[in-house]
Amino acid sequence: MMDRISQRLSRQRIAHFYDGWLQRSYVHGKLASDPVYAATAEAIDGTALPLLDIGCGIGLLGLYLHTRGTLPRYLGLDHDERKIDAGMIAVRRAGLERVMELRTADAAAMPPVQGHVALLDMLHYLPQEAQQSLLEASVQHLAPAGVLVIRSVLLDSSWRFHATRAEEVWLRLSRRIRGGAQHYPKAAELRRPLEAAGLSVTIEPLFGSTPFNSYLIVARRRN
Repeated sequence: MMDRISQRLSRQRIAHFYDGWLQRSYVHGKLASDPVYAATAEAIDGTALPLLDIGCGIGLLGLYLHTRGTLPRYLGLDHDERKIDAGMIAVRRAGLERVMELRTADAAAMPPVQGHVALLDMLHYLPQEAQQSLLEASVQHLAPAGVLVIRSVLLDSSWRFHATRAEEVWLRLSRRIRGGAQHYPKAAELRRPLEAAGLSVTIEPLFGSTPFNSYLIVARRRN
């Protein structure tokens, strides 16, 4: 585990690969405050498999995992061409074109990659049926030792859920997220199809320092 000085230097190094002060500040702050990157690294630790990151945004997860030395190859998919372009600038500056690739693609058009799969903060932007289809497709891309890592908002009666829904309304109105939230799944909606596919599933809160109702779902093939 990296000490605090090493973590800060790593964040600064990753942020430097991105374009402009605003984007670099966002990247540095995101890495410093969001626990999902370290949680994903822990989930896939000890397995030298490629990672398919669906809804990859600017490819930050891939750069973080590569810095941690836990990622031999990374393929990120996102429908937002602007984010893919920003991520590829960072990948080229980091000299990682041979091990990291970002593509503008819909989640339904997944390439034939077998390894780990990440679905971070994107399921609730899909309708319910599309969520279920994506979960089923993601399982098909898991290697025998692969791990499916999901972070998702979950529907419940907590104040955190209501805070999350309010933020999503703002994101939609400000057009920062195209289309906005479509369906907030309950925990059972995610657990059921994964267990039916023969995976062992854990669901734990991953709030970090935010008020949002985010949970980490980790699914592995049963031994």
